[in-house]
Amino acid sequence: MAHIIVVGNEKGGAGKSTVSMHVATALSRMGHRVGVLDLDLRQKTFGRYVENRRKFLEVSGLDLPTPNYRDLPEVDQASLQPGENIYDRRLSAAVAALEPDSDFILIDCPGSHTRLSQVAHSLADTLITPLNDSFIDFDLLARVDSDGMKILGPSVYSEMVWSARQLRAQAGLKPIDWIVLRNRMGAQQMVNKQKMENALDMLSKRIGFRVAPGFNERVIFRELFPRGLTLLDLKDIGVKGLNISNVAARQELRDLVKALNLPGVEVTF
Repeated sequence: MAHIIVVGNEKGGAGKSTVSMHVATALSRMGHRVGVLDLDLRQKTFGRYVENRRKFLEVSGLDLPTPNYRDLPEVDQASLQPGENIYDRRLSAAVAALEPDSDFILIDCPGSHTRLSQVAHSLADTLITPLNDSFIDFDLLARVDSDGMKILGPSVYSEMVWSARQLRAQAGLKPIDWIVLRNRMGAQQMVNKQKMENALDMLSKRIGFRVAPGFNERVIFRELFPRGLTLLDLKDIGVKGLNISNVAARQELRDLVKALNLPGVEVTF
């Protein structure tokens, strides 16, 4: 069976689609078969990212490894069983269609609480939660005191992940490997940054996730999206002598993929 990777949290602007595209493309470039889904049925940022890639490669005459993107199939309401949710059927049908030809299926969730997102989390073998390095985003995981030094209790997203873990346990499936990425970090060693690090360390032990490095804030990520490219594609399109920022960003991606510790994956870039 394909290993299912879910990228999600319940807040927009944390870099989910950027992380999704870079992880999926990195796996594809290392020879793995990767199917991908975008559950944000309104914005479809991840879906557009993959489509931009296909169009750019076609126009440029390039052949670069690309994840296999699928839209959720439409389902006839009359075909549903009594009490069956149409979104559950659409997601299960999409996963079933991708699974025979995929080593990994990566699912990008919307930045809000939806039925599709909730079900996807229960399917996750690996859950990646990008988090801006801010207590505003941290509030999705847990409530803290006014000094940011004491955890007062889990918040809405952590409770949703807990429910997904319970569903998997009831079904006899292996536990979710949950990784929280500290994303869009600044270079400065500020007091707030250290408080975030301490708070995440405390919370990880309390509710059971691993903390991994994500991406620093870089202009390059905004420039890559229109062409559907990733950091690993720059040399293939003729970019020579990568600047220090791009080299550092590539190392961040390497560190991220290593930290995921996905089955059968040996990082070769």
